[in-house]
Amino acid sequence: MAEHPREDPVISSLPSQSPELNPQLNELAWLEQLDITTYDFPYIHFLLKSAFRDWLSAASTLQAGGRALWLVGDWTAEVLQAEGDPELNEWIEGINKAMRLSLESGKITTVKLFEDAAQAHEITAAAVPVRTRSDAEIFAFIGCIMQGNDQDIAFGNRILGIAERHFVTCFYRRFENTFFKDLLTLQEQAKRETFRRSFLVEVVQRLHDKIDVDAVLNEVLDSIISVYPNVRLEILMSQDHQSTNPRVKPLQLQGEMDRLCVQAFMEGKLLRNAFLSEEGTQYLEIAVPLSGKQGVYGVFHMYIPSEHFEEADIQLVGMLADTAGTAFENAKLYEQSNLLIDELRLINELTQQLSQSLQLKEVFKFATEELLHIFNAEYCCISQLDKDKDFFEMVSTNVPSLSKEIFPRDYGFCGLVYATKEPVILSDYHSYGRVYSKLMEETGSNSMIGAPLLIRGEVRGAILLSHTRPHFFSYENYKLLQVLATHIGLAIANASLHAEVRRMANRDMLTGLFARHYLDDKLLEFQRRDAKGSLIVVDIDKFKQVNDTYGHQIGDKILKQVAVIIQSSVRKIDLCARWGGEELAIYLPGMELEDGYRVAEAIREKVAAETTPQVTVSCGVSEWNRKDEKISVESLFYRADMALYRSKNNGRNQTQIGESV
Repeated sequence: MAEHPREDPVISSLPSQSPELNPQLNELAWLEQLDITTYDFPYIHFLLKSAFRDWLSAASTLQAGGRALWLVGDWTAEVLQAEGDPELNEWIEGINKAMRLSLESGKITTVKLFEDAAQAHEITAAAVPVRTRSDAEIFAFIGCIMQGNDQDIAFGNRILGIAERHFVTCFYRRFENTFFKDLLTLQEQAKRETFRRSFLVEVVQRLHDKIDVDAVLNEVLDSIISVYPNVRLEILMSQDHQSTNPRVKPLQLQGEMDRLCVQAFMEGKLLRNAFLSEEGTQYLEIAVPLSGKQGVYGVFHMYIPSEHFEEADIQLVGMLADTAGTAFENAKLYEQSNLLIDELRLINELTQQLSQSLQLKEVFKFATEELLHIFNAEYCCISQLDKDKDFFEMVSTNVPSLSKEIFPRDYGFCGLVYATKEPVILSDYHSYGRVYSKLMEETGSNSMIGAPLLIRGEVRGAILLSHTRPHFFSYENYKLLQVLATHIGLAIANASLHAEVRRMANRDMLTGLFARHYLDDKLLEFQRRDAKGSLIVVDIDKFKQVNDTYGHQIGDKILKQVAVIIQSSVRKIDLCARWGGEELAIYLPGMELEDGYRVAEAIREKVAAETTPQVTVSCGVSEWNRKDEKISVESLFYRADMALYRSKNNGRNQTQIGESV
């Protein structure tokens, strides 16, 4: 087959318009300066194909003569796309040769592929280079495979130059459209970036104006949803934070449901995961930690269709999360500072009120009422440890069935507090299942906080607060109870010390009986309140001889033995006191003279039988009655003392009855 390089045909062009006559051309003149370079050639295949399709649709009436197959090739003289007679596809290799020759010569090149003289037709491949408009660099080829007679082939060669010029126009129109699209895309991106920045600034300003934790979370949620209405958003909080917003939920650190969120929380960085929904929509799952300077407080968890979310949007969400984390931390610190101030005020007021009372019963009652009010608890129990008998006694509670109840030292949560010396918090008693508690069972409680009552480092009791709702008490409640328990323990210690001092002041140190002044005061109270009563005065016979014979230690021992005998011979309501020296006194409230005499005789006989060394006692008994003309403590003691004097004078070891005045 012969090769026939040919010169470009003379192509008539349309008359050009002067920029001076058309101002719009001045505005668009800069486009004519835009062009592709050799560096762009490997990346313009899509433009060549698009321009070729545009060229074909516009040149549908263009016929090369006979049958034709039009093609477009790239800058390496390789066919990219062909449109035309399918039967001519077998001659594609011929057009490649024509394009290579055209690349070498830089001109229109034709190659005769087949000739049939008998039929008077031939098949010819022709290619024309397409050049850039600025540097005239060859970046493509327009080719054609033509079948026909000589006249058809000649006509096809003549219009090939026109096809090249038309293709250039189509290509640069596509190029300019692409450039405009890129400009519009950049402009749109710039607008979106400007919007993101202004949006971020506005949200930051609003967030830093918030000093309420819930307000911070709600502001972030509402802001993100206003910009991305297709998003499914929630905030998973790791702290003990109760919110009314249904989108704020607790972060479960165990389980598979929130694995991406847990990972983001633990690593402190934004994580993403792309997946297909059941409907075939591409979704993006994003987990962004809500972080502050002091730690990570939660995770933003988002689901959004990928088509509505760009990389810049992900960065925006990350910046929002950082800002929200700082604002949340500031609001939390402000909330905690206010809470701390309230707690200090509460502790101060509670301490002052507790210090005003030195009566144990009043301290326990006041502490129970205040604790129920402070923590909004439904039930409260304060127990006290009896060290000698090794059990806990419920000394104050609003649960009637537990009042004055006694429990072993290792029982229930009191036993747990005693063993660990640590406070306890329980969110769900029925799920816990490790400790049985009568308080929790009888009240149907689920939540509980407890703290030990420590006195000089030893557990002397426990405070238990409960509520029927699970997860009712917060960690702040848990810490506050520890502080309050310390102050309540101090108040109990002070009241106990005061009670012990009073007991010691009202008791005789040797015998353990009441002192004389205490008996005098109580007798006065009984005479004001009761209708009658009896008094026994007991004196140990020849006690001086006992001391002289056996020594004062034995004498003290005898006094203790007699005191024990007296206490074992009377009722619990009777008052036994040391009158002075070896004289003892017993007041019997509501008892008549005859009964008092029998009690005195029983004491006298037991003393003679049970003391070692053996001693005897003399007794004097007197009584008072509301019907008497003169009622006084002095007259009662005087008559009993006179009766004792007669017992001594009549030989000792006997009981005499005092005469009425």
